[in-house]
Amino acid sequence: MQRGHRLSYFRSRRLSKQGRFFDSYFDELSVRLRDVSVEKLSELYEVFAAVRDKGGKVILIGNGGSAAMASHVAVDLTKAARVRAINFNEADLITCFGNDYGYENWMAKALEFYSDRGDLVVIISSSGESQNVVVGARAARELGLQVVTLSGFDTSNRLRKLGDLNLWVNSESYNVVETTHQSWLLAVVDRLVESG
Repeated sequence: MQRGHRLSYFRSRRLSKQGRFFDSYFDELSVRLRDVSVEKLSELYEVFAAVRDKGGKVILIGNGGSAAMASHVAVDLTKAARVRAINFNEADLITCFGNDYGYENWMAKALEFYSDRGDLVVIISSSGESQNVVVGARAARELGLQVVTLSGFDTSNRLRKLGDLNLWVNSESYNVVETTHQSWLLAVVDRLVESG
């Protein structure tokens, strides 16, 4: 086999393997997007609309990729859907509260300082097991706030038991869970925009 043909052969095999990976990945993602019922997404839409209509706000919190998603969704809720929304992703806030109250308590303390009665808290966590999100969810309930959770991994994760509305992805892949969470949230944002 000549050198050029040999390189083409190996490149072709490599592309075929990569193609199988991506086909499988997107098939899995497509299935996971259906892990939530239309009824639950409609309920989330209604909850967001009710908070908007009452002049409340949505507070979105998470760690890592979920924190980045919280920022994205908060901006889209505010700008596009006219739902006031905030998140707690300022480094000075996190490090101050983490230092003074302990990292596991910083979300709870932020909710205590920034939430008002009638607000909605959306807590996003792939595993649903991070101590700070679990403590934050419990604090939100004690403050009388409505709580929505988005989680994945184990069906009995701690966060999933703490919300008034709980959306769960049947996957243990961080990126699949996070992509699914973001798709669900942005679909609801787009529904809010469409409905005026």
